[in-house]
Amino acid sequence: MSQNIESTLVENRRFPASESFIHNAQHSPEQIQALYEQAENDYEGFWKEQAEAKIDWSKPFSSVLSTERAPHFEWFNDGEVNVSYNCIDRHLEERAHQTAIIFEGERGDTRHITYKELHDEVCRFANALKVNGIQKGDRVVIYMPMIAHAVVAMQACARIGATHSVVFGGFSAEALRDRVADAGAKMIITADGGFRGGKTVRLKDAVDAALEGNPLSVEKVVVLKRTGDDIEMKEGRDVWWDEFEAGMSNYCDPVPVEAEHPLFILYTSGSTGKPKGVQHSSAGYLLGAITTMQWVFDVNPNKDVYWCTADVGWITGHTYVAYGPLAVGATQVIYEGVPMVPDAGRFWKVCEDHKVTTFYTAPTAIRALMKAGEQFPDQYDLSALRLLGTVGEPINPEAWMWYYEKIGASKCPIVDTWWQTETGANMIAPVPQTTDCKPGSCTRPLPGIDAIIVDEEGNEITTPNQGGYLVIRKPWPSMIRTVWNDDERFQNTYYPMFDGKYYLAGDNARKDEDGYFWIMGRTDDVLNVSGHRLGTMEIESALVAHEAVAEAAVVGMPHEVKGEAVLAFVICKGDRPEGEAADALVKELREWVSQQIGPIAKPDQIRFADNLPKTRSGKIMRRLLRSIGKGEEITSDISTLENPAIVAQLQGKA
Repeated sequence: MSQNIESTLVENRRFPASESFIHNAQHSPEQIQALYEQAENDYEGFWKEQAEAKIDWSKPFSSVLSTERAPHFEWFNDGEVNVSYNCIDRHLEERAHQTAIIFEGERGDTRHITYKELHDEVCRFANALKVNGIQKGDRVVIYMPMIAHAVVAMQACARIGATHSVVFGGFSAEALRDRVADAGAKMIITADGGFRGGKTVRLKDAVDAALEGNPLSVEKVVVLKRTGDDIEMKEGRDVWWDEFEAGMSNYCDPVPVEAEHPLFILYTSGSTGKPKGVQHSSAGYLLGAITTMQWVFDVNPNKDVYWCTADVGWITGHTYVAYGPLAVGATQVIYEGVPMVPDAGRFWKVCEDHKVTTFYTAPTAIRALMKAGEQFPDQYDLSALRLLGTVGEPINPEAWMWYYEKIGASKCPIVDTWWQTETGANMIAPVPQTTDCKPGSCTRPLPGIDAIIVDEEGNEITTPNQGGYLVIRKPWPSMIRTVWNDDERFQNTYYPMFDGKYYLAGDNARKDEDGYFWIMGRTDDVLNVSGHRLGTMEIESALVAHEAVAEAAVVGMPHEVKGEAVLAFVICKGDRPEGEAADALVKELREWVSQQIGPIAKPDQIRFADNLPKTRSGKIMRRLLRSIGKGEEITSDISTLENPAIVAQLQGKA
């Protein structure tokens, strides 16, 4: 299929960082530019220097990059490291009494944990894991609410060389069972439940259902008492967290592991068939977390209060909650709940209460908060903020501007970050001291990341604004090592084209005249309308730019003449329009898109809804929307949706 996707939705606004931001940044523009030049001139030497400077090694490495098993690339493979030591122990001399984690529960309970206290908790739990037979290389599944104990559990596994696999607490018992089975986990760490969206989520019940009647490998289930709800405890298998670690020492030797030792397996969400376990290394992954915390987020461990709103069940919560902030000695906020409880001011209240300086969240959350109205952020003092970030999907320019002006008071750079579960860390994002931001663009690849856009033959596209496949030409330290127990699937998924030369990201993108990258959607989110290939992301951005629209999702639907037609699901600001008002707005929005992009991009159908089908992490389930567009019967499991009842409305049945 041709990938020559032309774009006419051009964004020319540029927003440089303020002189004040640049003056106070951890790296000068000259230092950042020098990093780019070094990576360009001496790729392996660049990563060697970064690894030596930023990681405390148990055993130094002499090999930088090994390509013997390409595309299973290895980095620093004769070195040894302990990730938990790098996140906690090495800070104790200087930061023992500095707050590492500020935890806030959805119901308002708060807790400050210093680096010394975190060290003690991690060590106690790590010792308990060892006493109960968990050894280096064993797999442990963590299925918990978004609370500090989840980070303790992850760090404790890393401390003894156990490989953890975190399963998002919103996943069903069936999804949990599949992941436990695939990983061959010996233990599950969970809680009686958690608080989310004003409700109690009964996690232990799901664990019981996942293990019922299945001869899985699980020998023990550790249960944290969070909600206090009555639950069943199976004798000989289940143990309360407090009892599990009772009497354990506050010190546990960190176990050195090989640089390539699997730190964790994380199963990609929403996959069909057998779960796909993305396997990450220890040293290379840690290096990606550290460098991006310093370059993209410019974190000053002595001044900043950093908050990434992602759940640890996702890669963002791994890299930018459980590992990255701790590895650079930062103070961070962990929040258990959702942005709309008790109202749409909760995020902004947390920012005010804890004087958050760096705030990193998803475009989905920004659009929802924008829809709720300016009266919510207006109630709170957000003056401590100095940098904002977005993650998870491209952000529409309209939402970007609201975020910049209303939340950042037009003074905070916005780091729009492109990366994936498989990349381990940010790949394309502004380094704000040197890169002007453009609303909706993730801007430039970071130092040491060789990203380009190619056509279907693998030739680099140099024509501005002509779309193609986003690929990475050179391996990088934090990249996926393989799919757990399935090397063939790894190669077929990530190196299927261009004679296996390039990592295929699975996204369509374009570069503008300034060399800035624009993500146009997944390769299966490109529509072929009468022979014209259109990126769904740009149609969505055009719709959201209309004053009446809060959120939009665009998919294709079969059409006898055009091949594919454009179907848009639209969420309006205020109430959902009906009758003549809906008809009038459909007409207006179709003309609006025509003006913004061109007549070929006009939606053939526009359906208004109260919400979009989203996972509990806030991601729009586009595959479900495509099935609705095709008129297919919905047979897939929708229990992981935050709002499963919305499906009937989108189908026109409610």
